[in-house]
Amino acid sequence: MMTVRRFNSLLLLALLTVSGSSSRKVVGRAGEDVTLPCRYNFKYYGVTPACWGRGSLPDCLCINQIIYTDGYKVTTRASSRYQLLGRLEDGDVSLTILNTTEEDAGRYGCRVQIAGWFNDQKHHIDLTIEKGQVTATTSSTSIDSEHQQQQEDEKGKNQTDIIILVCVLLMLIALVAAGVAISRRRWNQHKISSSSSSSSSSSRRRSRS
Repeated sequence: MMTVRRFNSLLLLALLTVSGSSSRKVVGRAGEDVTLPCRYNFKYYGVTPACWGRGSLPDCLCINQIIYTDGYKVTTRASSRYQLLGRLEDGDVSLTILNTTEEDAGRYGCRVQIAGWFNDQKHHIDLTIEKGQVTATTSSTSIDSEHQQQQEDEKGKNQTDIIILVCVLLMLIALVAAGVAISRRRWNQHKISSSSSSSSSSSRRRSRS
């Protein structure tokens, strides 16, 4: 029983660690367009729905959702100022906010809805809006962010493969442990049965004598 409980605890811990999460900062300028990066490994996961919301992401879906895509096209949006201008077929679900204002500043959350339990990728972006024109530094930051996102996707893929392998091994260990326990129980029952039969035979021989 202890083996099964330990296995269930390890399995739950493994599943909880699959979900990827990241946080970064982006600086934009009032009156200009700004892009909040969010990408996933399309070749590995295939067509995947994604949503953007204002504020930190909850356990599921997006809080204060502002835009949603089914992986092929945008199906809902809170305003035409919110656009997904990247190539969805390449896993680019970066959010572009047109003609930003100071009210657009704050935290945004991008959730990529990966199939399976606890597999969603969650990315938080803290947007700061400054007055003036966009500088080259902002562009460079966006490129660095996209590169970092790609590295995190690859890392998430490797972690997922490792977790799956660990879960399979734990299941095999649990099955072997259960088989050994059953075999020992049957062997003990066989010994008890054999001992009882031997005692009965001895008793009958004494009675005949």
